Amino acid sequence: MISNLSVSSSPHVKRARTTRSIMLDVVIALLPAAISGCIIFGLSALFVLVTTVAAAVLSEFVFNLIVKKEQTIGDLSAVVTGLLLGLNLHSDTPLWQCAIGSVFAIIVVKCLFGGLGCNFANPAIAARVFLIICFTSVAGGAIPLEATVPEITAGATPLMVLRSGEGTLPSIIDMLIGLRPGAIGETSIFCLIAGYIYLVARRVIKFETPLIFVATVFLFMLIYSADVTFALYHVLSGGLMIAAVFMITDYVTTPLTRSGKMIFAFGCGLITCVVRLYGDYFEGVSFAILFMNIISPYIEKWTLKIPFGKKGGRKE
Repeated sequence: MISNLSVSSSPHVKRARTTRSIMLDVVIALLPAAISGCIIFGLSALFVLVTTVAAAVLSEFVFNLIVKKEQTIGDLSAVVTGLLLGLNLHSDTPLWQCAIGSVFAIIVVKCLFGGLGCNFANPAIAARVFLIICFTSVAGGAIPLEATVPEITAGATPLMVLRSGEGTLPSIIDMLIGLRPGAIGETSIFCLIAGYIYLVARRVIKFETPLIFVATVFLFMLIYSADVTFALYHVLSGGLMIAAVFMITDYVTTPLTRSGKMIFAFGCGLITCVVRLYGDYFEGVSFAILFMNIISPYIEKWTLKIPFGKKGGRKE
């Protein structure tokens, strides 16, 4: 019997999932939001998405070619990064800025740190923050093709209206289907929820992480304003929903432990609220995630389970 034993390093329990299959699931989950964004904002939205995806894939290909590294574009991670970045930009963003964002995400944030699994921050989020700082117009919102309300056609996003108190907010129905100014992929809440259900069903993400993030923002805004409508609009506005489903659930830049993921989601929600209420930018999601990405290793270290007989860390 002893001769039949096999000694190997962990992990000892493996699933028949590859990086490519997981990334393909994420792409499929993003398609409803991408298609909806192209319908709502027109061909300009499609051009933005094609540019960000193409620039991301090409950047990774060229980098690997220059450093004589095995090509990794087949794992689809560059496609996911480019698609996420494009969905977080508005359809009026100049295409050259879109390309710069993708190059920054892939080369600076991902490849220079060792490639997939070694980046300290979510590449799409870091690139969006980079573009916001460099080109302030990126923070705005494009106008839906079907918009007929003057306040909506003016291009003021719901977050701008909530902060200034001037203008008229879109109806809840318009917020859910996406008929409001904003980034390409953030407007249609129904499509983002469909993506969430798909990823949970495929066991790509844990169901509670996005819920904790959304609930934290809702409860904080409710306590702050004592107004359910105000809190609800903050949940439905900006990039909160797309970030909840696709960005705070990132495998690489969030804690590996389940309790760590919960703390991460709560921290993102708290910082988002603070930035939205008191910061210079109307949208606080990107900055919140970027900050939590930086402290994610410390959260993971604090929430790791201690092997029996060892000291230090946290006991569970």
